[in-house]
Amino acid sequence: MAERLTNQTVAFLVAPEGVEQVELTKPWEAVRAAGGTPELVSTAKGEIQGFHHLDKADRFPVDRVVSEVDAHRYDALVLPGGVANPDFLRTDVQAVAFVRAFVEEGRPIAAICHAPWTLIEADAVRGRTLTSWPSLQTDLRNAGATWVDEEVVVDQRLITSRNPHDLPVFCSTLVAEFAKAADSAQNVGI
Repeated sequence: MAERLTNQTVAFLVAPEGVEQVELTKPWEAVRAAGGTPELVSTAKGEIQGFHHLDKADRFPVDRVVSEVDAHRYDALVLPGGVANPDFLRTDVQAVAFVRAFVEEGRPIAAICHAPWTLIEADAVRGRTLTSWPSLQTDLRNAGATWVDEEVVVDQRLITSRNPHDLPVFCSTLVAEFAKAADSAQNVGI
């Protein structure tokens, strides 16, 4: 039986510019295909600018602004990568607090490529094993994580992958883990 995210709302947190578009759109499609409701959360109203590496790509409408939304509204969080996107987010106090709320409550988070920079700022990697774009491995180790070079890693509801080539396994794993977390929450009456 395929995992279902019916009645689950998933936040996709991105900066106004710099998100690697495919790392936003493929997980978004996976959440939607599983019956979930994705919402684009950013640090500013209007639209965000997607990128294909360093080239501008499509624009996407923002559903909610992080300073105006409660993290409790969401069942799970996706942090797409791109170099500039997480670098911007980790300097935004409200974006970091939004991520930290998911961490503190043990709700699932999926982060790909450079997105673990934001997790480092939210103090979410200490004592955990994860993967990322290879250039982040020293940053992650310095923040107390164990870094591994694998397609996807799951550690305490934290799902990480290295790059766009890992998107098929990243998307299937995040859907499975988000569904598992939702089932656990229902079984304990949350």
